[in-house]
Amino acid sequence: MDCIFCEMIEGGAPASVVYEDDEVFAVLDIVQPRSHKVLVMPKRHVPDVFELEAAEAGALFAAVPRIARAVKRASGCEGLNILQSNGSAAGQTVFHLHIHLFPRFRDDEIVFDWPGEMAAREELDRMAREIGRELE
Repeated sequence: MDCIFCEMIEGGAPASVVYEDDEVFAVLDIVQPRSHKVLVMPKRHVPDVFELEAAEAGALFAAVPRIARAVKRASGCEGLNILQSNGSAAGQTVFHLHIHLFPRFRDDEIVFDWPGEMAAREELDRMAREIGRELE
């Protein structure tokens, strides 16, 4: 399979799942784990926003604020920025539509380094469970 996000959704690649329903899948960003950055995506492989069905868009955008509130409560961040970047023009190598939820911890600054460092799977899973509990 060419898409790592599809592999995660199907259970073939490790992922620290924050939220999942019939239409939406959300995971902690493995490259920016300590930032509590979450990637939210449709479960169906959709390469960009132009191919998103109306029902998928509704499910995706209904889940984003709910997940954002859970990230804020779990991380103690001051706010979140929402960004959608996809495709080679955005420097992406995974062509599966996804929304970035970037927590802000100091004033209006987004706190993350690029490229990031990989965290231990246990740390990612612990953070994902904490955010997931906030969604219950």
